Amino acid sequence: MVSADTGHLVTLGLGEQAARAYLALAALGTSTLDQLADAAGRRPEQIRCSVEELLQVGLAGRSGSDLVAMPPGPALDLLARRREAELAAARVAAADTFRLLRQRVSVGVDTLLEIIDEAAVQDRIRQLEQSVRAEVRGLDSPPYYTGADVNQTELDNLGTGIRYRAVYAKTALDRSEYLADNVVPCVKAGEEARTLPDVPVKLLIFDTDCAVVSLSSAEADNVGGSALLIRPSSLLSALIGLFEMCWRAALPLALGDSAGGPFLQPSERRLLGLLAAGLGDEQVARTLGISRRTLFRHLESLMSRTGAANRFQLALHAKRNGWI
Repeated sequence: MVSADTGHLVTLGLGEQAARAYLALAALGTSTLDQLADAAGRRPEQIRCSVEELLQVGLAGRSGSDLVAMPPGPALDLLARRREAELAAARVAAADTFRLLRQRVSVGVDTLLEIIDEAAVQDRIRQLEQSVRAEVRGLDSPPYYTGADVNQTELDNLGTGIRYRAVYAKTALDRSEYLADNVVPCVKAGEEARTLPDVPVKLLIFDTDCAVVSLSSAEADNVGGSALLIRPSSLLSALIGLFEMCWRAALPLALGDSAGGPFLQPSERRLLGLLAAGLGDEQVARTLGISRRTLFRHLESLMSRTGAANRFQLALHAKRNGWI
């Protein structure tokens, strides 16, 4: 049995049995699963889960069929960051519980509105999105709390049948990385997307339970990236009505792969959707990953096949035939 102290590893979030297994492996340097189990005073089947945990966090590696003890520095940093994230989530949960208690005692403005600090906005939005039951609605414009990477929570929700409707401001679509890496994958996965030259507010509505209003780029420059959480009230109803008005006024953003006509390729449909959203030739070509020459060749082919003399006539034809 290994007698070294495992408390510090456990404090950082490693399981007690995994911590004992790591100390045994560090003493051996390299070993088979059976040798490690014997050194830790366990049976191989009892230690297998602990070994998987060590491999997962980087405290152990493989050399052929053997296990190798890895330097603890990088793995301990990862465990420390995980524990910090867990503590941050616990603080959010505790604060929510306290607010719920206050709401039962008295109903006032402070229970209907909540200011979310900039550092907590990203985690709070993810938390709300993961708990949604039916629909997420949004008016989308910069700035963003995350990078250009795809919103994995949205993709997961779309896969379970949650509905997403988004109205994008042109400034959002002008960001090449955000368009290609975030908007396009979500639309392909089933998000219903439309576009307006501008949106009146940056907004996310989760079912009819609450909404998060974020600051515009100009406002964020002045007071930082805080956001406002709005619970059921006449203000939330007004924001839901505002979204629906914008949704009715917006143009469809056709970026999916399904063809809109018998002779229309998916890439051509995306091309028409991007042009209809107001993007320039250079931006469209960059998003589609083609050269401007190839873009013009696609446009010439579309105009030839539809009998359109110019882009305006091509747009009319596409609209009448439900291509965009």
